[in-house]
Amino acid sequence: MKPDQSGFDDLLAIMSRLRGPGGCPWDAEQTHESLTRYLLEETYEVIEAIDLKSPEHLKEELGDLLLQPVFHAAIAEEAGTFTMADVIQTLCDKLVRRHPHVFGDVVIHDSNAQIENWERIKKAEKGDERRSALSGVPPHLPALLKAQKITEKASRVGFDWERVDQVVAKVMEELHEFEEAMAEGDSDRMEAELGDLLFAIVNLGRFLSINPEEALRKTITRFQQRFQYVEDGLHGQGRRMNEATLTEMDVLWEEAKQREKTGSSR
Repeated sequence: MKPDQSGFDDLLAIMSRLRGPGGCPWDAEQTHESLTRYLLEETYEVIEAIDLKSPEHLKEELGDLLLQPVFHAAIAEEAGTFTMADVIQTLCDKLVRRHPHVFGDVVIHDSNAQIENWERIKKAEKGDERRSALSGVPPHLPALLKAQKITEKASRVGFDWERVDQVVAKVMEELHEFEEAMAEGDSDRMEAELGDLLFAIVNLGRFLSINPEEALRKTITRFQQRFQYVEDGLHGQGRRMNEATLTEMDVLWEEAKQREKTGSSR
C-alpha cells in the first residue's frame, strides 16, 4: 500500500524503507560522516530560497533540509543509540528549559535579556565543560560566522569597545599594518595582518548589527550578477571578455550597478 506522504510518521517510514532490505543501495550505505556535506549543502540552498523570496522554492528546500536529521536519526536508531522521537523530545525539553519566561515565572523584558538568560542556562547545563566565556562556538563554522560568534561572546562579558568610532579606528589601524606588511613583502606577516583586518571588520559589522557572513554572501551574488551582465553585454557585441579593454568592461559594470538601483533587468 502506498503510504500517505503528508505525515511525519510516513516520512520516517519511507526512510526506514529506503535503508531496509530491498531498499535503495545508496541510502543504505550512508553514514553520519558521509552525509555531512549534504547537511551543509541543503542549508545553503534554503538560504538561497529565502533570498529568492520564493515560497515554493523554500518549501521544497526546507523539505530537503528536513530529510537530513531524519536520515541521521534513522542511522542512529539502527545502531541502537537514539531515535527520532528522542531527538524531538530532547529539543522540546530544551526549548521549555531555556524559555522560563514563557513556561515558568521568570520575567524578561526584551530580546537582549533573553539572549543573556539563554547563555546563562546553557552554561549551567554544560557545567565544567564550558570554562571559558568563548566556549560553545562550533569549530567548523565558516570563518566569518565563527569570528562573529566569538566576538559576541567576548562582548557579553564586557570585552568590547564602547563606541562605533573606536571600532572604525581599529579597522583603519589594521589596514595600515597590512599595508606595512605588503611594503615589506613579508607573506607570513601579510597573512596575519589580513586576518586581523578581517577580524576587525567582523567586529565593526557586529557593532552595527550587520551579519558579515550574510553581507559577504550578498556581495558575492551581486558580483556574479554584474559579471554576467558584462559577459552578456560583450556577447551581444559579438566579443568575449578577453577581447575588451578594462575600461569597456567597466562601462558595462557601472551600467549593471545602475540597473540594480532602478530594479531594471536586461
